[in-house]
Amino acid sequence: MKTRGVGIIGLGAIGRQLCRALDSGIPGLHLVGALARDRAKAEAFLGTLAGKPPFLSLDDLIASSDMLIEASTQAHLQEIAPKALGAGKDVVVLSCGALLGRTDWIALAESTGARIHVPSAAIAGLDGVKGARVGVVQSVTMETRKPPRGLAGAPWIEQQKIDLDALTSETLVFEGPAVEACRAFPANVNVLAALSLAGIGPERTTTRVYAVPGLTMNRHRIQVVGEFGRLTIEVENVPSENPRTGKLSYFSTIAFLRDLGATLRIGT
Repeated sequence: MKTRGVGIIGLGAIGRQLCRALDSGIPGLHLVGALARDRAKAEAFLGTLAGKPPFLSLDDLIASSDMLIEASTQAHLQEIAPKALGAGKDVVVLSCGALLGRTDWIALAESTGARIHVPSAAIAGLDGVKGARVGVVQSVTMETRKPPRGLAGAPWIEQQKIDLDALTSETLVFEGPAVEACRAFPANVNVLAALSLAGIGPERTTTRVYAVPGLTMNRHRIQVVGEFGRLTIEVENVPSENPRTGKLSYFSTIAFLRDLGATLRIGT
């Protein structure tokens, strides 16, 4: 059986786990190579894998792969998406906040036969949200609670001069529509972007972001109200070695990759 070649872009907490999973074996897929900012560190990591996949340039990775997985940043995706989609290659997007408003990328993918995939990542229930959207949905709200260090460096925190180290109790640091939150916290609210893309859009999806001293998990609470009834989803994620990223992010992506070749697929 012919397998599809997968290229990984970004070797942080998520990218390394995806490489390990592909190296261990996922039916129908094989790891072609990877790309990261620090070549020396990337090559050292890739050398620990049984398949010894190479470090490749973006152009070479696109040429060699059938599917690219972006596990980098929203800024990097601005370069990756047009090149990969223009070459007719499928792209799995983890920094999905960058997809908001990019109808041009969708049009490009349609013109070349490529597909854009967004895994559920660090939240659950997107199948229910997509089902609800078939009918009338009045509101979608998401509350996110993270340890202060998980919000450090976000543009909103810097602009508002919020001293995260000075917080002693749960503090609301942002409230507003998803489209604004994704610009304010580009590395923190990709789950919100996925929710808004699955549901009623980033302008109508609202969010509240809290910094909670002493919190050891990333918490997300989603509430959807519509013609179908009411859906409430609560997730508490154990952070990976990167405090901004929960382990469920890469578990979910690995599950997505396994589903690609599955005979039986469960869920919407």
